[in-house]
Amino acid sequence: MARNATNKLLQNAKKLKSDEFYTQLCDIENELQHYKSHFKGKVVYCNCDDPRNSNFFKYFASNFNDLGLKKIITACYQKQEINLFNANNTKKGFFVECTEPNMPLEIKEFKGDGDFRSAESIELLKQSDIVVTNPPFSLFREYVEQLVRYDKKFLIIGNINAITYKEIFKLIKENKVWLGVNLGRGISGFIVPEHYELYGTEARIDSSGNRIVSPNNCLWLTNLDYPKRHEDIQLTKKYFGNESKYPKYDNYDGINVDKTEDIPMDYDGYMGVPITFLHKFNPDQFEIIKFRKGNDGKDLSINGKCSYFRIIIRNKRIQNN
Repeated sequence: MARNATNKLLQNAKKLKSDEFYTQLCDIENELQHYKSHFKGKVVYCNCDDPRNSNFFKYFASNFNDLGLKKIITACYQKQEINLFNANNTKKGFFVECTEPNMPLEIKEFKGDGDFRSAESIELLKQSDIVVTNPPFSLFREYVEQLVRYDKKFLIIGNINAITYKEIFKLIKENKVWLGVNLGRGISGFIVPEHYELYGTEARIDSSGNRIVSPNNCLWLTNLDYPKRHEDIQLTKKYFGNESKYPKYDNYDGINVDKTEDIPMDYDGYMGVPITFLHKFNPDQFEIIKFRKGNDGKDLSINGKCSYFRIIIRNKRIQNN
């Protein structure tokens, strides 16, 4: 029993740490440059951000006129620590509303903690057009579900593993969300608090004293369209004459493709490709069929062995010829 309790505490601590990653301004600028046309006349909501030090707020405030924004709303969650000694002195969440550049911050308190799921935060969400932030990774499924439920445009950061969540993959398959421009090493690192261990060869302290960790396992997820998403993957390989390089699955009528660059230009059937394919996926060129499982409900296999997770796709262009 004690061991289980300890494991649970460790898991919770890991979740809390992963939720304390703060986005660098350079990464925000690097991604947002591809979506500027979407923001004119819009209300932007950053609902996981302290406006006093959030780089998301800093970006939108400094680019307010350039983007043609109508308003920025930035809201901050405050963990509630209620006990017999501080019952009347608990911290409250807060938010600011900015309708012009360089205006002084007027902090407005929530009645509660400012959690993105709270009724107060949802009321602000309803007033917004586009949500842009780095949400809690441990609540990513729930966070995206809320955005979809309220039919909001968004650009958010998540772990690359989010692609494999059935709820997220379903949205990708239905072309309701897609990957942004940058992922992996395209996101240069996150600012972490003082108590956070600096791990990995790319951990560092920058010139401003910020502690930076670069996990290289994150992505931008969005439903804002951008031109690069419609660029074709250039196909140079052929299936016919090279069949041995593309083994067929035991439990699905399709061939295995180990790398996106190896997708054959002349194959009109189903193909299993790595999940990294989604970073180059052009919905005008390919159709996503399903994820990971064969016809028997088990993982796709070749000669009894399961490969890495695969996405089943089909080339639309060949089908139409």
